[in-house]
Amino acid sequence: MPVRVSIDPLTWESEFFGVNSARVALDGEMTLPDALQQPYTLWQAKVPAERIEVIDALSQQGFQLVEGEADLAINIKRTERQVGVRIAREAQIPALRDVASQAFRQSRFRAPWFDPDDSGRFYAQWIENAVRGTFDHQCLVACDETGALQGFVSMREVEGDARIGLLAVQPEAQGKGIGQRLLLAAADWGRVRQLERLRVATQLSNLTAMRLYLRSGARLESTAYWFYRKAS
Repeated sequence: MPVRVSIDPLTWESEFFGVNSARVALDGEMTLPDALQQPYTLWQAKVPAERIEVIDALSQQGFQLVEGEADLAINIKRTERQVGVRIAREAQIPALRDVASQAFRQSRFRAPWFDPDDSGRFYAQWIENAVRGTFDHQCLVACDETGALQGFVSMREVEGDARIGLLAVQPEAQGKGIGQRLLLAAADWGRVRQLERLRVATQLSNLTAMRLYLRSGARLESTAYWFYRKAS
């Protein structure tokens, strides 16, 4: 049976990266070969790991594996405010942009599908938007006794759950429990809003993040793979 898809034009990404991009969403009305006749420069697809027939079909159409992704969930129970974690201020945006641009350089927005600096630029904009509340709803920062930035976490409310957008710790602050504090602060943010679950997605290759979430009681809910195809 042929794989059927629909087309989701990625308008914001296309404008930001200067690459005419679209995503094929599964279980639509068009066959995959027919969909790929549309004039897009970069095609993206996110496929649940168990959909082997879709993965095979994408491979036959020239799609390449980009990365694996895990989606995890934590039940929010009793929480408390974390010392040294506070709401990010607009004055901190330059420092936050710098940390984000370095922390997420090896994302799925990397070369050869995008320019070498595109991934850092994308996540720097993401965290700025989070501070301003224009994508994620809020950004929290962890700072040391002198006020120096140690890390950040951004969150938004999605369909009745809290979802972490970005979480990063400065290299020199790693190994001090900062990631755990930021995760607990995100859970507290959700509890205050009477949300029951905290969700987060991370790369399968990011073992440090996976260990943090699993150690904190997260359950693995699903895995998926991202595939890209450039127009010939």
